[in-house]
Amino acid sequence: MNIKSKGQELFNRFKIRKNSLNLKTLFYLILFSLGIIVFLWLFQVLFLQFSYEHYQIKKMNALVNQIDSTSLDSLDSVLTTLAYQNEVCIEYESNYGNTYTYNTLQVGCGLDKNISSINRIKNSLKEKTSKKNAVKLIHPTYKSKAYLYSINIDIGYIFVYSSLEDIDSTSVILKGQLIYIMFLVLVFACFIAYFLSKKITKPIINITKKAREMGRGNYDVVFQENGTLEIDELASTLNNACSDMKKIDELRRDLLANVSHDLKTPLTMIKAYAEMVRDISYKDKDKRNKDLNIIIEETDRLNTLVNDLLDLSKLEANSERLNITEYDLVEQVKTVLNRYDIMKETENYHFVLELPEVAMVHADQNKINQVIYNLMNNAINYTGKDKKIVIRIIEKKESYLVEIMDTGKGIKSADLPYIWDKYYKNDKNHKRNVVGTGIGLSIVRNILEMHKFKYGVHSKKSHGTTFYFEIVK
Repeated sequence: MNIKSKGQELFNRFKIRKNSLNLKTLFYLILFSLGIIVFLWLFQVLFLQFSYEHYQIKKMNALVNQIDSTSLDSLDSVLTTLAYQNEVCIEYESNYGNTYTYNTLQVGCGLDKNISSINRIKNSLKEKTSKKNAVKLIHPTYKSKAYLYSINIDIGYIFVYSSLEDIDSTSVILKGQLIYIMFLVLVFACFIAYFLSKKITKPIINITKKAREMGRGNYDVVFQENGTLEIDELASTLNNACSDMKKIDELRRDLLANVSHDLKTPLTMIKAYAEMVRDISYKDKDKRNKDLNIIIEETDRLNTLVNDLLDLSKLEANSERLNITEYDLVEQVKTVLNRYDIMKETENYHFVLELPEVAMVHADQNKINQVIYNLMNNAINYTGKDKKIVIRIIEKKESYLVEIMDTGKGIKSADLPYIWDKYYKNDKNHKRNVVGTGIGLSIVRNILEMHKFKYGVHSKKSHGTTFYFEIVK
């Protein structure tokens, strides 16, 4: 293998692995982890200052409201307590020129000295008509942010000064921590993705291997469940599919055997009787006509088989269109039954009719006739030794129920789901030879489903089988 071929093979392997469940699980977990880290970064670093100031404003508003609601008799003690408890400094200027300070010795208090810039702000707050006012400022000495509140009371003004701590250093610490957290989360995500993907992919890989075996025709494989709901459902579905494919494969082989038999038998007889006419009976008119009639009958059998196969192919390809008309179903049943007069006379078949006088229905007449004809053939093929077949039409509110019953040995309940399959044949060794390829019921199913008519079968072991369908009025 040359270098170019090796390179192409490595590329193909990478291309397959790029879309693997392992890699996708890792990718999505890392993406999820990065999303969490970005979220933490936004709220713990970028929005930290905003959150802190919002908290301080809310706290100071509550403090100012408490001062405003305090009675003048207890004002001094309340201001002293609040100043120390909330780490703020407070100044009270009475209308009589007296000034009282509380906790003004705390570092960074803007009320501890006679600072001209702060005095100007205090004077501007006094000029406002509102009872409570606030302003954000920068301490001229410490360059720290702060809030100054003013409360206009009846006997003077109260000023509350609250410093905003510098949290830039806190942000730096959080940023450093988040870098380590990001690294640990990514490593943790990789480990979780690895073990999680292994747990998920291992049963899927096993299922894939067995599915390949099933694709190669080994229908004895069993797909194992592992306790995960979705994988158990997949395994159960594949086990059912494997069982159905095994059944279909058997039926397909039966179909080939049946079609081969049904084609070979008349062809053999046609050839034999044609040779007989050519070599022996060509001079004897009666003998020759008898041999030619057999050739014609066998040709009709071949024609029926080929037509059934063509009809089924057209129905399954949806190339057939319905020609809905109104007609008398009873009359058509009797017309179809006339085809079997020869069987009444020569083979002693007994047809029991339970029909109303008239049954006007809406359907495709030719196709429903084909349904009745195929169900009749099926009943003739499998009825009991009494050779009795019952055809019944029951009138319902909006439809007619058509039933065709035989007295044969019935169908096993396990086989009932498969009887409409085009490969199905209930009894490979049935005695009567009515083109038994097993495609008649499949034609029936396709025609009735095209009409959207209800249909089905009832069968009881050793008590015969009843096929039925409903046709709208």
